[in-house]
Amino acid sequence: MSTSPIRIIIERINELARKKRSEDLEEWERDEQEALRQEYLSFIRGQVHDALSKGQITEDPPLQ
Repeated sequence: MSTSPIRIIIERINELARKKRSEDLEEWERDEQEALRQEYLSFIRGQVHDALSKGQITEDPPLQ
């Protein structure tokens, strides 16, 4: 079973978050964490956009 790229991103974000709680991150680690977060957010936005673009709006007849 292969690991998806987004799962790898999430694991690295979590790894950096755990390290940040116990010690300070290096500047390059903070930069990496922010870049990974932005990539994750782009992925989520794409998923929401895809879901919404497949949706349809229908009008139900009024209730009596």
